[in-house]
Amino acid sequence: MPRDHRPAKSIRVLLAEDQGMARGALALLLGMEPDIEVVAQVSAGDAIVDAALVHRPDVALLDIELPGRSGLDAAAELREQVPDCRVLILTTFGRPGYLRRAMEAGAAGFLVKDGPVEELAVAIRRALTGETVIDPALAAAALSAGPNPLTARECDVLNASADGATVADIAGRLHLSESTVRNYLSSAIGKTGTRNRTEALREARQRGWL
Repeated sequence: MPRDHRPAKSIRVLLAEDQGMARGALALLLGMEPDIEVVAQVSAGDAIVDAALVHRPDVALLDIELPGRSGLDAAAELREQVPDCRVLILTTFGRPGYLRRAMEAGAAGFLVKDGPVEELAVAIRRALTGETVIDPALAAAALSAGPNPLTARECDVLNASADGATVADIAGRLHLSESTVRNYLSSAIGKTGTRNRTEALREARQRGWL
């Protein structure tokens, strides 16, 4: 719809998506809604907060897996830096652990990308009124999956091991003793029901715990 046919107060949206074609298509489709205006588009997680501070969106649509910084981490900082901005997590990966982390970060909603843009527009409007908007199937899965059993330190150690780092490397990065690192890895392996740290890392990521 032409800009001069928009209502006097459009919903200002920031869009964070690293795939250029998907980002452009989504911005175009949302821009066709009479009451929605995409005021900023970013391709990296570490650009989200700065863009929000400049453009002051009403709603931020954030992917999770972004270069530089995850959308979940950015959501938590947005809550502090731009408290009037409502955050919707929009992702390909409908993992229960991601939903729990999104809610802990203060997100107003969690939606998967395969839904029609009309439903997304409705979710944006609902979020702006103060509602929490969650994909129903994902909400049910999150409830059945239970909370993340890993502690923050166990998550740190697993993440630090992602590039094949040795126990000594991990200890150096996290300023821990090697025996402490081994204990955390052993605990994480036990909690994920896996045989080694590589499998533990993969399982934790698949469940959205990391």
